[in-house]
Amino acid sequence: MPKYDGLRSPYDKKAGGLHHLGRMIDKIRRHQAGALPADLRENYGLSMGLDGQLCGFLGIEFKDLEARVAQGGTDEEIAEWIFARGLRPNKMQARIWNEHSRKLGWNDFVTAYLAKLKAAAGYGHRTDIVTSLGAIVFDEGHEPPVR
Repeated sequence: MPKYDGLRSPYDKKAGGLHHLGRMIDKIRRHQAGALPADLRENYGLSMGLDGQLCGFLGIEFKDLEARVAQGGTDEEIAEWIFARGLRPNKMQARIWNEHSRKLGWNDFVTAYLAKLKAAAGYGHRTDIVTSLGAIVFDEGHEPPVR
């Protein structure tokens, strides 16, 4: 059973073909309903987190996406709204984002922060969790994918 009902894996690419987009929409919906778990509020919408990085990649502001999600609609409608106002990634651009997000935390500016989070959560010894996405799925009760 998932740790958070109604919150997709960051690996899910069904919304717009991009890692994390569906999860970010889910988080916004839950936040607006007053149901975003406390441990997810800390990084909600941060520019250096996945939310902010994806918005930056797409050329939109997180606050504008929040306002659009508040209007309702399907993931497809929200993704189309994003693409009409910002970047509509072609296949190569989507691949670049997906690979960037999949590897975030591995030998980059997030590495030290990820190590700190893992240690605080009691699994700093896990050498198989080397990315932010891997830590997210592990925190939610799933084993990270094998590299």
